[in-house]
Amino acid sequence: MTAGGKAPIPEDDVTVVPANEASWEDLVAIFGTRDAGRCMCQRFKVIGWIWRDSTQEGRTAMLRAQAACGDPDATATSGLVAYVDGDPAGWVAVEPRTAYPKLRTSRVPWLGRDEDEDDTGIWAVTCFVVRKEYRGRGLTYPLAQATIGFARERGARAIEAYPMITQPGKEITWGEVHVGARQVFEEAGFEEVSRPTVRRVVMRIDFGREHESGGRT
Repeated sequence: MTAGGKAPIPEDDVTVVPANEASWEDLVAIFGTRDAGRCMCQRFKVIGWIWRDSTQEGRTAMLRAQAACGDPDATATSGLVAYVDGDPAGWVAVEPRTAYPKLRTSRVPWLGRDEDEDDTGIWAVTCFVVRKEYRGRGLTYPLAQATIGFARERGARAIEAYPMITQPGKEITWGEVHVGARQVFEEAGFEEVSRPTVRRVVMRIDFGREHESGGRT
């Protein structure tokens, strides 16, 4: 059982595909009309304050263009879609780190690190969305795992994430943990490289180092 008391989704029931191989209707079903459906995964994309400097219509159009749903020949897409027994169930955003302008103004990725902000070879996992019916059943684990091969196959030299540190007995809301939880990335093989705040950690896989050490994929 998961921490929430729900049965975890069997691994064999989950299929993860690039978003451009999914339909737009499936992505809309995952995002819904509340919480994630309002942001449309544009928090790190919109220049300025998301609720002041963008509209719902604009954010929806941005996600649709970025994901390139329904176009399997697209040269790029902005994330991955998870299906459970064929039902659209989850999303994870993963792109080159430079695709997220708001990361430049956030202290989380950079505090205490000497990083080239313009390095297109570093990819980032920035957001998870799980359809309400599937929440609390461990779906973020296979989604996080799938980002690794996806980024590496597209030329990434490293992939990193900025998850929350969840503490036993301390409740967090779904919106807070959209960046993922530390244990999810630990299970996927990411390693901690910095802890910029009490509740946030930077985790990373360097593919060259992973290959040399025989690390997990």
